[in-house]
Amino acid sequence: MTFKLRILGVLVAVAAPVAAVTPAAAQGSYSPYDETAASALARYVRTLASNPKDFGTLIGAGRAALALGDAQAAAGFFARADEVSPRSPLPQAGMGAVSVANGEPLAALPYFARAQQLGASVATFACDRGLAFDLLGRQAEAQADYRAALDGHDSEETRRRLALSLAISGDKAGALAALAPLLAKNDAGAARSRAFVLALTGDSPGAMAAIDGAMPGSWSRVSPFLARLPALKPGEKAAAVNLGIFPEAGDTALAAIAPPPTRPVVTASNVGVTDRLAGVEALLAAPPPPAPPPAQMAYAAPPPPSVATATAATATTATAAASPPLTRVQAKKVWLQLASGLNAEALPSQFNRIKSRNRDLFDGISGFVAKGSDRARLVIGPFRSASDAETFAEDLHSVDVTAFRWSNSESDTIVPLGTE
Repeated sequence: MTFKLRILGVLVAVAAPVAAVTPAAAQGSYSPYDETAASALARYVRTLASNPKDFGTLIGAGRAALALGDAQAAAGFFARADEVSPRSPLPQAGMGAVSVANGEPLAALPYFARAQQLGASVATFACDRGLAFDLLGRQAEAQADYRAALDGHDSEETRRRLALSLAISGDKAGALAALAPLLAKNDAGAARSRAFVLALTGDSPGAMAAIDGAMPGSWSRVSPFLARLPALKPGEKAAAVNLGIFPEAGDTALAAIAPPPTRPVVTASNVGVTDRLAGVEALLAAPPPPAPPPAQMAYAAPPPPSVATATAATATTATAAASPPLTRVQAKKVWLQLASGLNAEALPSQFNRIKSRNRDLFDGISGFVAKGSDRARLVIGPFRSASDAETFAEDLHSVDVTAFRWSNSESDTIVPLGTE
């Protein structure tokens, strides 16, 4: 599943203009004093500056970073926590939440499975795993997870997600019933979710009225998106209403609406957090994100990278310069990822197995290995556009080959398969 346009500024600001929808792992209080996520992150960063291996602080910092919408920083914190305590399920659950926040549900599931293997109860990560299932269009499994998490610390967010999932399934009455306890408390997030429930179930006028009641005059900005919701696929609906990720609408003006990712706002309570975070990120850059459970090669999108630094980029550049056969792809291009793993040498045989599904479909198609800091990817392409890549991905799906759109970064090295 590929999502192409983020419109968080429109969809999330309807009834909660201060913050985006965040994974349940990032919800809740951060101290007995109910400090904000930004203040909590500042406190955690101050602690890490003197004790960078404090496990509880690393987990707390990861959750706070997620709440602030910085999934990449969160991945770095969870990666370091996993290095400090590799037998704890908390970093794995955190990385699952990071993948969900990035709209990568298939990458998230192995993390949750590993967390469970390490002793975590399903209820502790069920809200985030439920969203992963929702993004995959597996609403029944999502709703089962949400119900398992209803008594947890993130029960309000779980209830909102359950309502949205029920609406995606067409159960308007059940969705509204799920929201009723929150609406009775005048919960702003529930008001937004109610508008989405109405839109998802085909009641666009009711959704517009609900939004205009929450934020007078806002309906004109969000009406195009709400009107399109019923026509989306289930997974796309879940991405739109939970993450603010909408399929490309062909309207480039929409991209300007989405605000760029931001660092925590510097206030009197968290002054210095940006500078301190930059220093801690350098400490966190060494380890890659914890790997999913030992699958040799999986047809799944990879987990997000940990926080990048200039040192890592320099090392990658030096490695590429020392290896003449490698070709650096400087420009960002569109590819389809067929598999990924830590062992690049396994990719040629993997590609042969994939091609055996339909030799004619792969006629003239060559494989490439994209080497990043954390793994090797088997990719084909590049494609002229995202739509061309998706068209071929659909053809591959018809022969039971799963492919995901992927764009390289300047630090990735891409070489023809077999020359790596």
